[in-house]
Amino acid sequence: MSRGIRPGNEDRSKNNCSKTPSPLAGKGRVRGKEYRKLFFDQTALSRRCFLSQTGVGLERIALASLLTGALDRSSPVGAATTEPADPLAARPGHFAPKAKAVIHLFMAGAPSHLDLFDYKPALAKYEGRSIPPEVIGGQRYAFIRSDAAAMGPRFKFAKHGQCGAEIAEVLPHLAGVVDDICLIRSMRTDQFNHAPAQIFLNTGFAQPGRPSMGSWVTYGLGAETRDLPAFVVMSTGSGISGGAANWSSGFLPTVYSGVRFRNQGDPIVDVSSPAGIDAQVQRDTLDLVGKLNRERLDSVGDPEITTRIAAYEMAYRLQTSAPELMDLGSETQETLDLYGAQPDKPSFARSCLLARRMVERGVRFISIYNEGWDAHSDLVGNHKKNCGDTDQASAALVEDLRRRGLLDETLVIWGGEFGRTPMVESNAALGRSLGRDHHPQAFTMWLAGGGFKPGFSYGATDELGFNIVEKPVHVFDLQATVLNQLGLDHERLTYRFAGRDFRLTDVHGSVVRELLS
Repeated sequence: MSRGIRPGNEDRSKNNCSKTPSPLAGKGRVRGKEYRKLFFDQTALSRRCFLSQTGVGLERIALASLLTGALDRSSPVGAATTEPADPLAARPGHFAPKAKAVIHLFMAGAPSHLDLFDYKPALAKYEGRSIPPEVIGGQRYAFIRSDAAAMGPRFKFAKHGQCGAEIAEVLPHLAGVVDDICLIRSMRTDQFNHAPAQIFLNTGFAQPGRPSMGSWVTYGLGAETRDLPAFVVMSTGSGISGGAANWSSGFLPTVYSGVRFRNQGDPIVDVSSPAGIDAQVQRDTLDLVGKLNRERLDSVGDPEITTRIAAYEMAYRLQTSAPELMDLGSETQETLDLYGAQPDKPSFARSCLLARRMVERGVRFISIYNEGWDAHSDLVGNHKKNCGDTDQASAALVEDLRRRGLLDETLVIWGGEFGRTPMVESNAALGRSLGRDHHPQAFTMWLAGGGFKPGFSYGATDELGFNIVEKPVHVFDLQATVLNQLGLDHERLTYRFAGRDFRLTDVHGSVVRELLS
């Protein structure tokens, strides 16, 4: 019985509140404790009366319940306004997909398009001289003056494959699979600092708080496996400028967040049972905790409780699936050599091999962050090291997926958050020389599989690699195109938050059909 509703004072045969006397009638001026005592002791407001007076009513509640069932998220995405009972249940997209999974190889710190993919012999002719002001157009930079001298390409380029794409000498393995990749040489972004640019590329917004692309995909399509997370994140460096905001679920329920895997040992801390706890004790404990959580969920309806329940169950299943996933003992020596991976040594190569194994086991979205490409100084040394760490494994991933028949349904994305300037960065005070600053106006990314055209180059920059002159592709366009290949319409994949419908591409972006097979 609720406070203020006393037995014998309810007229259950009528829905009339007007005859209930005011608890303050005839009392004169009252305040504070006296007011509250009079109200709770004397009011006889019934539940039915309250619902009627607030404009809700039992009929409306019943109708809302029926409508909730009609909008179950087992229907295609975008049809529902409530959270499903099983948020990770597999769901159809808006149309038939080309790809089932994404492996995003994020080169955090931003590789130089000018030294790896976008050969500009004219830039070498400008070396030591300032780039014409009309090219720069008033652009300002963080660490260099706009009249800084140009710096030509630092590596030799050659044409490769039947497509004839020009690739730098420090990417010999990628050159071997160039007929499988789609090069976009006209990428552009709105952000020129690392953290905002990384978050922008992943979430469509420059500040933390929005759902990441992997979260949107998982929200839209659910999971194909219950033994591993649908969205997995790995890192092969010392730190990521944008941090966890890059794989956060933002305002989506946290069940859609990326799950960070470690690169050695147990993929998740404490995934192994402590000594003395056998499987039956753990199962009984989990069942009891689940029962209590479901009772609480029924009581308050908080979707985060659903996340908690799913997390407990996933953790239990991971105790079996995670060790099997991380054990590379079943891989042939030829496969390990293809990637350049050692079974127990953390590396980018090992992460790429694990990503292939995850795709085979139904993981939908995998992000691998390789940090350290921020070449403000000694670009040659920086890029030689990073290419040495990533080139073989990136190419091996493409080749391995292709020969296993998985490349057509798996989309591999490679690239950083922006490009690097055609001008040199040298600053004796900061100990910098022969580097390049951040460049948002133009950069290169490549994609393979998932319905993108193989052996295809798209877009172009000017003769100095400064501005895009042909077929620009904005970050929003890339996001829209990736979602399209997964069977999701970026304009219809929405989530209502704070009074309006949000989407990954916000109010921007177009699918770049020319990139697609």
